[in-house]
Amino acid sequence: MEGPRIAIAGLTKRFGTVTAVEDVSFAAEPGRVTGFLGPNGAGKSTTLRALLGLVAPTAGSARIGGHAYAELERPAAVVGALLEGAFHPGRTARAHLRTVAPLVDADDARCDDALAMVGMSDAANRRVGGFSMGMRQRLGLATALLGEPTALVLDEPANGLDPAGITWMRGFVRDFAARGGTVLLSSHLLGEVEQTVDDVVVIAQGRIRHASSLADLRRLAHPATTLVSPDTARLARLADDWPGSRLTSPHELVVAHADAAEVGARAFAAGLEVHGLAESGETLEQVFLRLTEEAA
Repeated sequence: MEGPRIAIAGLTKRFGTVTAVEDVSFAAEPGRVTGFLGPNGAGKSTTLRALLGLVAPTAGSARIGGHAYAELERPAAVVGALLEGAFHPGRTARAHLRTVAPLVDADDARCDDALAMVGMSDAANRRVGGFSMGMRQRLGLATALLGEPTALVLDEPANGLDPAGITWMRGFVRDFAARGGTVLLSSHLLGEVEQTVDDVVVIAQGRIRHASSLADLRRLAHPATTLVSPDTARLARLADDWPGSRLTSPHELVVAHADAAEVGARAFAAGLEVHGLAESGETLEQVFLRLTEEAA
């Protein structure tokens, strides 16, 4: 399998006087999982819908393998999409897929294959109305797979999944990319997809705030150092004189954006008796929240 490159360039979409996304640019590469992350209402779904030809950009472009979605000869064979699903509650899982199949040139055997791929063979004859949210997500993914695509666009794929379901989804997505496929998935929680993605694009208030590999995002984590001292008076004075520091107890000072060497030197200069000095850092979730909050 060789997936297409997904490229968003200068994408802007306005609905009347409301700008949903502005000058959005990023790419999702074959053989990698790209996480498109941001708070609810940040512009993720609008961007994905523009990519899939469901809304027309006001400016810019969204291309899959160098082509707009409408230009693809057999779009379902190129990209499968999991968006907010609409299922007839009276239909079975198999009947739902067989209804969609003629639209993507898939036969009945492919419907059963797609159900097997998402672990729903045993539920093929159950009515969708009795499905949990997690089962509906799996059925939506089976629908996306009907055309045997080489790229997947997944909008909040972990919604409604229990821990076992999230683990399954993670394995499925990683395997798809490992076989050369392109995966672009959105989420409002970095922690939810941290073990899944290779690359990260952060959007807030309709604008891209960060785009890099996950490894490079980790390097944005600000260091912090905790200083422990029995000298409460001098520790309090140091806290007053050092922006970005805070007392977490009378004997403990935490200094953001400073490593142990810097804190130790300041403590020595202040004449502090040091009983402990420990470095820590932001979690990835904290980095993500900082990036999105800076946009507010």
